[in-house]
Amino acid sequence: MLLMGGDRVDEAVAHAATVLRAVADRDWGVPSGGLEWSCRETAEHAASCLVAYAGQLTGRAAGGWVPFEASLDEGSGPEDAIRVIEATAGILASVVRTTPRGVRAYHPYPCGSADAAGFAAMGVAEILLHTHDIASALGTGAEPPAALTEAVLAHLFPDVSPVASGAGPWQVLLWATGRGELPGRARRTSWKWRNAASLDAGPLALREITPAAAADLAEGGTGGLTWIEGGPYEGTRTAAGMVVKGYASGAHRPEFGVYALVRTADEVTVGAMGFHGPPDDEGRVEVGYDLAEAARGRGHATVALRALADWALARADVTSLLALVEPGNLPSQAVLARVGFTPLPPRGPNLAYGLR
Repeated sequence: MLLMGGDRVDEAVAHAATVLRAVADRDWGVPSGGLEWSCRETAEHAASCLVAYAGQLTGRAAGGWVPFEASLDEGSGPEDAIRVIEATAGILASVVRTTPRGVRAYHPYPCGSADAAGFAAMGVAEILLHTHDIASALGTGAEPPAALTEAVLAHLFPDVSPVASGAGPWQVLLWATGRGELPGRARRTSWKWRNAASLDAGPLALREITPAAAADLAEGGTGGLTWIEGGPYEGTRTAAGMVVKGYASGAHRPEFGVYALVRTADEVTVGAMGFHGPPDDEGRVEVGYDLAEAARGRGHATVALRALADWALARADVTSLLALVEPGNLPSQAVLARVGFTPLPPRGPNLAYGLR
């Protein structure tokens, strides 16, 4: 299970507290591993990040950061710093648990916002990585549980797969954040994590399904979503499985996977839509979609496909869209026609439609 929530934050801070209390008797005034801050300042930064993420969600921040930060009182020692990390992690975990579905708040990478699962993942990453920074400076190890690290990677680094990298998840996360080496890859000197994208489609939102959520869907779960009766449809689970395979092989490209179609009025997911992979050498990308039976006939596919097509064709790396449809699937053909797709020569047993 790779999904993110308050329990993951709790698990991360429990790990951090154990590691950091083992070195609480050492000098936290020394430089933190690989950073310009001291160990004390690194702990203060981690705590400030955790409470800031909680504030973004509770403040429903839309256009920027809520302008505040946490700081340790003058004279605070290592044990005080650990208690502050525990307290701020507890605040974030509680906020993540109580934030309604659909709430997104400002975060710059890469689409300008993140949901509660995204802020939980970022909080877990801050805890794990800065615990490592402090521990390495004080002469001890800090490797967290593998499942927790795998969850962080599957949420925030969808273009970096431990399986494809041939290394353990902790080694991959350290490399992904410029803290370590990875065989066959240059050391990173800069990096940014990626929160799942969200596209507006009027009554619907297209919410990118992370490799973490895709893995849950492919295994028969909900992907962390509330589904309409009869959902998710078989095609959605198949598409999720394609995302998982692409992620495992290192071929998955963020934003060119699968999106959940979520009714914004009630946060119920009615289907899925997305791409069969990144654009080819000619800039062509194939699209596909399905709806649960209970959601059909309401125009959902049309408004969602129009929004997805507009987003894709506005990119410099996309020149055209391709859709393949079975000859007997008249409703899907009608959706494509309404969005502006035109017939192309058939491809095997399927009809083909294109949009430039």
